[in-house]
Amino acid sequence: MKRVVIIGNGIAGVTAARYVRKYSDYDIQIISAESDHFYSRPALMYIYMGHMKYENTKPYEDFFWEKNRIELVRDTVTEIDTDKRRLTLLSGRHVLYDVLIIASGSRPNKFGWPGQDLEGVQGLYSLQDLELMEHNTRDIKRGVIVGGGLIGIEVAEMLLSRDLPVTFLVREEKYWNRVLPDEESNMVTRHIFKHHVDLRLGVELQEILADDRGRVRAVKTSSGDEVECEFVALTAGVHPNIDFVKSSNIKCGRGVLVNDFFETNIPNVYSIGDCAEIVVENPDERNRLEQLWYTGRMHGEVVAKTIAGTRTEYDRGILFNSAKFFDIEYHTYGLVNFDTPGEKSLYWEHPDGARAIRIVYNDECVIGFNLMGIRYRHGICEDWIRRKLTIEQVLKQLHKANFDPEFYEQCEDAIINLYLRSHPGSSLRPRRKSGLKAMLFG
Repeated sequence: MKRVVIIGNGIAGVTAARYVRKYSDYDIQIISAESDHFYSRPALMYIYMGHMKYENTKPYEDFFWEKNRIELVRDTVTEIDTDKRRLTLLSGRHVLYDVLIIASGSRPNKFGWPGQDLEGVQGLYSLQDLELMEHNTRDIKRGVIVGGGLIGIEVAEMLLSRDLPVTFLVREEKYWNRVLPDEESNMVTRHIFKHHVDLRLGVELQEILADDRGRVRAVKTSSGDEVECEFVALTAGVHPNIDFVKSSNIKCGRGVLVNDFFETNIPNVYSIGDCAEIVVENPDERNRLEQLWYTGRMHGEVVAKTIAGTRTEYDRGILFNSAKFFDIEYHTYGLVNFDTPGEKSLYWEHPDGARAIRIVYNDECVIGFNLMGIRYRHGICEDWIRRKLTIEQVLKQLHKANFDPEFYEQCEDAIINLYLRSHPGSSLRPRRKSGLKAMLFG
């Protein structure tokens, strides 16, 4: 019987195992040193904050694996021999495979900062990182976060939940402005300050200083300041966890190189999730790393079909993502780029400065949405983008996307009025309100 071995028990690897079982009777083995069972990685912060327990983050009961004949091996792969189809594990054990799926995820970035390996300095990606953070933040007076991405803002919220002062070093002039347009970036930046974070923009880490016990005592910044602290979180992004793959015959770039079927250069060896680098044929485009939860899940479903006998090409579809900046929820659907020729943007912000909607469009159709502090129905927005509705067609039915119009303030008329100011000849008109909503929301 064919033996499928999966390296990694994150969302990509576990989804692949589930769907290989759904489509076949193959032997399945998952190898990971991280945990005995699959858990929700985005929920790590809520364990630290006391909102959840570890057992609440496991989507499947512990008996699920035995019931579905998925063997879990708690070990680390150190070597891949593709000629012998054999893996060497840290324990010295060898594992043979017929089909191999590399789904080994990511590791936090380090950029050679002096002192980056001191005690009290770490990233946050795995369950072990969370356990280390519990230890490293015990009885500290201040934490420093290096890097202005999503993990950084999560760590800030985690520390503040325990009333620990936070200094946040961000090398950009505004928070996450490589991803967010200026208005949204300004909003989140204001929100971070509002939560009493010592946010230092346009500042980089120069050195992490040690005390006489080899533990962090302070950081030195590019502006010449020295910030006393006992904990440093390195959150300047992640990179594919593929060091153990590079010594094999499997081709690697930034990640494990794969085609649109997740096939590597070696027959019956696949790679999915954070560690996979999808090769793009267009020489003007860069190969893709898709380090998102939902794309990892899609990777697992697609590769399982191919392994089970139905070779299936991956189609990500319309891009979406979501995150949370303290109290501001962020959702994005489609394409929201910067200064793309022919691209227009309708941006509305609530007077409270903590809610906003951006609709991105061109002369032909709407291509993307950014939502800050407001929920719109994902399926409806995606449908509008897929059907290539014009901006006015979308505005006419914008109220349909409102997530909970019965209990939340509706802003659709304000957005339409904003559009009409620059398009006075349009036949578009705001929807008329009546009764209580008219009195409350004008």
